[in-house]
Amino acid sequence: MDQITLSACAEVGFQVAGRKGAHGAMRALRRVLPLEAYEFVAYDPVTERHRSLVSDGLTVVPAPREPLARAREPYPMEGAQLAAYGWSEGLTTPLLLAEGRYTGLLHLSAAAFPPHARTLMAALSPTLAHVTDLTRCVIDPVGLPKGFAAVAFDRAGVVRDVAGAARSEVVAGDPSMAAFARAFLDSRELSRRGLWQDATGRWREVRVLRAGVGSHGALQGAVVAERACGLPYELTGREVDVLTRVAAGDSNPQIAAALVLSVRTVTTHLEHIFAKLGCDSRTRVTTKALAEGLCRIDL
Repeated sequence: MDQITLSACAEVGFQVAGRKGAHGAMRALRRVLPLEAYEFVAYDPVTERHRSLVSDGLTVVPAPREPLARAREPYPMEGAQLAAYGWSEGLTTPLLLAEGRYTGLLHLSAAAFPPHARTLMAALSPTLAHVTDLTRCVIDPVGLPKGFAAVAFDRAGVVRDVAGAARSEVVAGDPSMAAFARAFLDSRELSRRGLWQDATGRWREVRVLRAGVGSHGALQGAVVAERACGLPYELTGREVDVLTRVAAGDSNPQIAAALVLSVRTVTTHLEHIFAKLGCDSRTRVTTKALAEGLCRIDL
């Protein structure tokens, strides 16, 4: 590729990652391809259908109900398929992320394409695939810790990947997590942190954050991030339970009734908690527990 083409490719990536998105990327691409029109068609894995997402230059009709071609390399569009969109000729690029996941199609229209057009579009496919990826959390949540695996949920309970974070299979696979995320979205909290014991009994540090999900971050969503951990301050599981109830404002008799313990046992647990956390009052214990995420997250 010549210097102008390389520069245009770099600008396409910058625009996809930045605020200008699809239209900015296409402005950069027009520096090396004489495009008359374009259309991004997103593949929705929830409905298993395609839908027109972003277009410019020509009026297009909704994508047909039948599956569109899902080849792995750019190809000339067939006349019959083009007619449904009102185009005379064009080039279609299947959009696949670097890991190979298919996210949709990019239709391009031009009076004539240069010989290198198909090679260029094949190289740009992994970058442009982010435009039509409806499963990702497209607005990165502020404060997502490094080293945490994560997934996002919208209000409908659809699981979405979080850009820049490993996918948390343990969260995605827990049937209670979608309802937990929805309850978080219904609250006034901007974020939440705590300790979660997964189905295998392993403890995990959890952060929950608000973020936009779906196309252009248009849907309200919650990111649930986690990493395996040991219990901090040498706390036991039962002490975490008692601490959680204290932070919720329960009295010793209320804690005893909820956890099926004697009041004396609860008092003993509290003495151990005060000593381990270096606190001398329920107020200070509560403040520390909430600030450091020491309470149990119940699903």
